[in-house]
Amino acid sequence: MAGLDCDVLIVGYGPVGQLLAILLARRGHRVTVLERQERPYPRPRAVHFDDEIARVFAAAGLAEEIAAISQPSREYDWRNAEGRTLLHFDWGSAGPSGWPDANMFSQPQLESVLAAAAGSFPNVEVRRGWEAIALTEHGDHVEARARFGAGERGVRARYVVGCDGANSFVRERLGTAVTDLGFCYDWLILDVIPHEQREWKPFNLQICDPRRPTTVVSGGPGRRRWEFMRLPGETIEELNTERTAWRLLAPWDLTPDNADLERHTVYTFQARWADRWRNGRIMIAGDAAHLMPPFAGQGMCSGVRDAANLAWKLDLVLSDRAGDALLDTYTSERLAHVQNAIGMSRALGNVICLTDPAAAAARDEVMLTAGARPELALPPVPPPILGPGIRHAGADGEPVGPAGQLSPQGLVAGPDGGAERFDQVIGTGFVILSAADLSPVLDEACRASLRRLGARVVRLADPADPADPADPADPAEPPARAQPAGQDQLDQVAVDVDGFYRRWLRAAGYEVIVVRPDFYFFGAAADAARLPALLRDLFARLGMPLCR
Repeated sequence: MAGLDCDVLIVGYGPVGQLLAILLARRGHRVTVLERQERPYPRPRAVHFDDEIARVFAAAGLAEEIAAISQPSREYDWRNAEGRTLLHFDWGSAGPSGWPDANMFSQPQLESVLAAAAGSFPNVEVRRGWEAIALTEHGDHVEARARFGAGERGVRARYVVGCDGANSFVRERLGTAVTDLGFCYDWLILDVIPHEQREWKPFNLQICDPRRPTTVVSGGPGRRRWEFMRLPGETIEELNTERTAWRLLAPWDLTPDNADLERHTVYTFQARWADRWRNGRIMIAGDAAHLMPPFAGQGMCSGVRDAANLAWKLDLVLSDRAGDALLDTYTSERLAHVQNAIGMSRALGNVICLTDPAAAAARDEVMLTAGARPELALPPVPPPILGPGIRHAGADGEPVGPAGQLSPQGLVAGPDGGAERFDQVIGTGFVILSAADLSPVLDEACRASLRRLGARVVRLADPADPADPADPADPAEPPARAQPAGQDQLDQVAVDVDGFYRRWLRAAGYEVIVVRPDFYFFGAAADAARLPALLRDLFARLGMPLCR
């Protein structure tokens, strides 16, 4: 739009703001970022991301860079005061998204990777030392006023997204109420760099000791983190000192002689969310929209999901392929999902933060009886699912089949014939996936709509079936495979090298699935003949022309 400084103005340049800038820039949009801090904060904060978030980072073109600064977590044990195992989480294999189930990292290193990636795009401008102080919405844009040094300047954008943290200026301007669940515990956070390598067994540990609940986890390669809960009658001032830190670390044989204390600070763990994440052309994401205890490691992960959800919707709106109303689904979808994450984190916290010996003993008995199995010992939590929005639903509004759930990722044949993750071969965007030939059910009008959406129709080929058209006539030739990621081609073939997708489809009872750019299911059909109806619902919900 002529006369505007950018398409999207992002306020705040932590991991969520950085990733959103990258995802929008990769789609060709102009992004300006205002960050009030002149330099990146050099101390650790977040330390964990899961397999879904690894998949999002990989889709942003950062698979190798992220792998280089993180390490997979092997296991996570909960033990009581006597050292007996209450819970055991086995994270030694890949998660449903095709990447390691749990990954540990240091946030400054992650931010450095994301900043380098964002800085490689000519359509991203980062203004450090600029503090947003006013937002004024006009009919077709928002004007922000920013203070830098002794001066002020305006920035005009079609949309503004506040990724400016727990004390968000943008959230205040949004005018939303906040729901606070009243969960409030103070914990001392210690980030440590041991001078010598050790084998930490278990790799991550939760000590459920009522005398002092304690967390011991990786802080990324070469780093460890300890978290100690503040006890009743203990002041923050006496807890948050180097002397206290080293005293609490002494049982692990850590002293100033064999380790560096990188940071000590007290965090107040909270559980709350903003009730509304969008008002007109202004939106919020990450900690500006929600806060949760760290016990499930989903704080930053939830912010990354916000960015992934919002990026593809802003792309469709900014490119005039969908109406502005599409952005309303950002709040409705993500709020329901993040409430689930907060509920899970709070439930874990209620189990961990017990300081009454009798209550802790009763907890221990329940968990020991369950044989350290999380699915039996922990309070039941509903599975995470997107709220109402771009998901296939029945007349009652409830999702049909897998709609709103996260889709799995398997392996397909890559350009050199070897097995690679599906996303790295096929690319990102809407994907219609089936082992059947879908050409008979997709007329040219529908195909034109799919091309405008940037979708891919992918047929799964069986490398073991000589009758499969994907197999070459000459057995000396490598199997046919999908076109390289990034090519604008509607119809693709992917060789299901180990049968993962065909097994999944058979077990779930579907012949075709429709997956969104953020890897969540739009919907599925047991019969490929139902695909046109499914796509009509998709286009209607997107506010795009219907395929006929």
